Amino acid sequence: MSKQALHIVKIGGNIIDAPEALASFLANFASIKGPKLLVHGGGKIATSMAAELGIQSQMIDGRRVTDADSLRIVTMVYAGWINKSIVASLQAQQCNAIGLAGPDGGFVVAKKRNPVPMDYGFVGDIEKVNAQDLAGLISAGFSPVFAPITADSTGQLLNTNADTMAQALAIGLSDYFDVTLTYCFEKQGVLMDPNDDNSVISQINQANFAQLKADGIVSAGMIPKLENALKAIAQGVQIVRLCHADFVSQPDKGTLIQA
Repeated sequence: MSKQALHIVKIGGNIIDAPEALASFLANFASIKGPKLLVHGGGKIATSMAAELGIQSQMIDGRRVTDADSLRIVTMVYAGWINKSIVASLQAQQCNAIGLAGPDGGFVVAKKRNPVPMDYGFVGDIEKVNAQDLAGLISAGFSPVFAPITADSTGQLLNTNADTMAQALAIGLSDYFDVTLTYCFEKQGVLMDPNDDNSVISQINQANFAQLKADGIVSAGMIPKLENALKAIAQGVQIVRLCHADFVSQPDKGTLIQA
């Protein structure tokens, strides 16, 4: 028997930081027919709030170091203000959204990242997804909206990469649904030339990903994003693509990831 289709969408901080772009994206997301789930990143709000409170944000190679003070800020901002703002907006558009973070329902369990060779503080690597109960929630008619906050088995809150969270949820839920995972960001897709928005690479697989990396076409933050996408497609997710946030409801747009 064929499984029901489920759309899982991850939206990045650059869209969250732009109110008009976010409003447009949420309208498009709400219009997607059938079961859907949204994972959102954090944007710059946590950094600006930390600065207002006199808390310095530390970054290593573009990744946030989450000390105890920063953890309180990102939890309040990601799982609070951003998450509930998105949920309220979707509810206003007749999308029955429910705001969640990893600890809710034990849906996502993580462990604190090994401090060797680099100590990122209270950052979590995902260990387990409680996909069965989450599938039940989705089947009951809710559209989960996940903030990238998790906890470990002792109850320690952890800051977690939103791309990885989307991938882990997609892999777990692929046992129960035919999952399409879409990474939305501010570009049309993965670009052959970063200065040419029309140079979208239509398809990427493991082999040409290695070549794109070697040639320096894919670099920096795009590498872990594509690694997450390739892992998802290798572990049972039906369709994975990267596209502009405006095209979330248009399946023929962006870069398609293949095994």
